[in-house]
Amino acid sequence: MVGVLLLLLLLPFLLYIAAPQIRKMLSSGVCTSTIQLPGKVAVVTGANTGIGKETAKELARRGARVYLACRDVQKGELVAREIQMMTGNQQVLVRKLDLADTKSIRAFAKRFLEEEKHLHILINNAGVMMCPYSKTADGFEMHMGVNHLGHFLLTHLLLEKLKESAPSRVVNVSSLAHHLGRIHFHNLQGEKFYQSGLAYCHSKLANILFTQELARRLKASGSGVTVYSVHPGTVNSELVRHSALMRWIWWIFSFFIKTPQQGAQTSLYCALTEGLEVLSGNHFSDCHVAWVSAQARNETVARRLWDVSCDLLGIPVDWLMMAAGPKRSLK
Repeated sequence: MVGVLLLLLLLPFLLYIAAPQIRKMLSSGVCTSTIQLPGKVAVVTGANTGIGKETAKELARRGARVYLACRDVQKGELVAREIQMMTGNQQVLVRKLDLADTKSIRAFAKRFLEEEKHLHILINNAGVMMCPYSKTADGFEMHMGVNHLGHFLLTHLLLEKLKESAPSRVVNVSSLAHHLGRIHFHNLQGEKFYQSGLAYCHSKLANILFTQELARRLKASGSGVTVYSVHPGTVNSELVRHSALMRWIWWIFSFFIKTPQQGAQTSLYCALTEGLEVLSGNHFSDCHVAWVSAQARNETVARRLWDVSCDLLGIPVDWLMMAAGPKRSLK
């Protein structure tokens, strides 16, 4: 017992000593693309903090017109001014988007489509993690509703604009946690059984399945839109705010957990790297194609999840084919 207590007391010190080597190992992925984005338009969800903020900042630094799609508009405005000052790019705009409410999603999309002629990059970054059991405004379990269904609907509403602006890209932020995820169609809303950690894992698996099925359908339609899912790494962000245990673990291992800037690198890599079109539908980690679980490779589950998601959201199953638009090159 004394030995265990001594180890716990020494753990922070040992981690501090080993931190440089461990952090270097865990933070190896860097987006090296030098492409500039003048005239391009990007939307980043959850861009008022963490990975989303860093992603938006880098896109703005490269000259893009960037929309910060945030639930907290006041906080978003502060971040927008910060990005404007740091990058010199005044085209950083904030728009209200609450992914836990389909009315808010539709209102955001309606306003965006009225304001913009193009959309080249959509980063579906926002998410919730380990929430106590709760439901969205539309009755969806919070993790599945925000992390999957909210972004599914947003992508549906913006897809025609993405196709008109092709070549364009969609990046869905998932997680290594998808390996523990399962799609329980009989309990998609967590009403029969619920565990907050697993609910997060299920939603992250849904992100990858959506990415693969969307990529398959986009390729079949020759749209010029490509889509990727990413694992950003273990990042020091507000995502763990709902779990005291996770906050404590994050604090203990803070010496080598990625910064939000490091965590944004793979999203940026998939959004910006030239020649990545042939890898549409793939999952990335540390700026490389990454292995996914057997569940994440199940095409039957992916197709069924697509159909069920459409049914829950009240949109046509073949909505992608209905969002037809001419392919244009803006190079």
